[in-house]
Amino acid sequence: MLLDDSIHLAKALIIDSNANSRMLLSAQLRDLGLTQVRQVSRVRDARLLLEHTPFDIVLCDYHFEGHETSGQDLLDELRREGLLPYSTVFVMVTSEATYAKVAEAAEAALDAYLIKPFNLVNLAERLTLARARKRALASIFEAIEQLDFETAANLCMQRFESKARYWLYAARIGAELLLRLKRFDDARVLYEAIIEAKTVPWARLGVARTEVGKGNLQAARRTLENLTGELPDYADSHDMLGHVQMEQGELTAALQTYETAAKLTPGCLLRLQRCGSLAYYTGHREQATKMLESAMAQGLRSKLFDMLSLVLLGFMRFDSKDSKGFKYARDAMSSALERAPNSIRLQRLSLIFEALARLMERQVGRALVVARDFSQQIDDGNFDLEAASLLTGLWIRISNQEVELEEMMPVLSKLGMRHCTTKSSTEILVAMTEGHEKTITEFRECHTRIFNVAETAMRHSMRGTARTAVELLIQQGETTRNAKLIDMASAVLKRHAEKIDDAAELSEQIASLHERFVKPMGGLVPSRARETGGVALRA
Repeated sequence: MLLDDSIHLAKALIIDSNANSRMLLSAQLRDLGLTQVRQVSRVRDARLLLEHTPFDIVLCDYHFEGHETSGQDLLDELRREGLLPYSTVFVMVTSEATYAKVAEAAEAALDAYLIKPFNLVNLAERLTLARARKRALASIFEAIEQLDFETAANLCMQRFESKARYWLYAARIGAELLLRLKRFDDARVLYEAIIEAKTVPWARLGVARTEVGKGNLQAARRTLENLTGELPDYADSHDMLGHVQMEQGELTAALQTYETAAKLTPGCLLRLQRCGSLAYYTGHREQATKMLESAMAQGLRSKLFDMLSLVLLGFMRFDSKDSKGFKYARDAMSSALERAPNSIRLQRLSLIFEALARLMERQVGRALVVARDFSQQIDDGNFDLEAASLLTGLWIRISNQEVELEEMMPVLSKLGMRHCTTKSSTEILVAMTEGHEKTITEFRECHTRIFNVAETAMRHSMRGTARTAVELLIQQGETTRNAKLIDMASAVLKRHAEKIDDAAELSEQIASLHERFVKPMGGLVPSRARETGGVALRA
């Protein structure tokens, strides 16, 4: 029997470690009219395949014998990072023993689930219902595929407001899109409506995410601490709590929280890297090495692998004089650059390896040339916190080679004035100093100077001289390129625009600064949907 008129055009993927199960599922899909069916036996292979090839239907087993990673872990990671199209039907296949977990997960991201043993009729029913829902919401998915998130969000809102068929499913998609569009109040309305209809953990997490988006970190933290207390096995809430702790400059607490999330999902490449990087920044280098090496072994060619992990490994292998391990990491970076030779980021990361290689060969002068070339990029608009932190680490290691470097401190001071925007970013830079007291003092003083400018501007604003405040912030923002000051100039002008005669002209100046030096900040690892939290290092 044919599932529907277009089923012969659909592509399906079966993920199951049991060969007999794969053969049975493949035969059943062909009986339903599918002609394009692929099979894989390992989660790792499935992740790489799904990253590069779109499928209309995915049938995935929940449990993989001998592996810590489950089918649910795979789905969560793909959904979280935007690597699985909304139009794909994802069906989890499970036994009675894991039914409760899969049923709960179905409320979040699954399209359907099948309990073993099942027959062709059961499979056909699940796929028919799931594909019908995909067709009903096709206009939303098409807008998302075209990156027209505004239209997609509005279509979701319309379905939600009219309580049309599948409105609850559309509400979740819409809330995610609204978060992306920074329409936090609208997103909160949808999440709260979902909670009222049926209290689910991801909707409560969504409310916390809207609070984070609006800068209400304490309110978000209370929500997340309650959520993690009530549902300690819900990994995404630990991710978000770790993100809030990072924003508040509590790196050690964030590491512990992220470790909890990583232990709950041991096969998650992103969480493994996040923990490894934070372990590096908090000085737990042995732990960092173990985690980042494990991440490299699991997914070096995956889109979810972040090349920052390689550079941090490169630093640690350089420090431990592990020339063989250093070469392996450097070769992996070279291969990545060959695949994407125009990537400015990979070019910068490769400079770190080049300089460290020169130092290992005792060619300090040549390493210094690389550091100087790297430092010439400091004024570039895309020279972000990640680049600043790595350049700091490089200069520190050159200075340890028993050479006097009068030029180092002015460079690092410039980095500090631009990138000490928050307690978190300052602590990241301090972590890269390897205990170099003079540099630590300089970064902390940069942090103080930036906040003194902000406080002075705020006093002007409160005393009725808002224009003076805006002018100060624009001038200091232009000098330091500090995103905090530029954003603050925008906020003060917006609040007092009616009282400032040349507000339009000032707004243009701020917009120019924002375009040149303030970019949306990314996370610790590459991601299309970072709201679950990360370390803001990249623009």
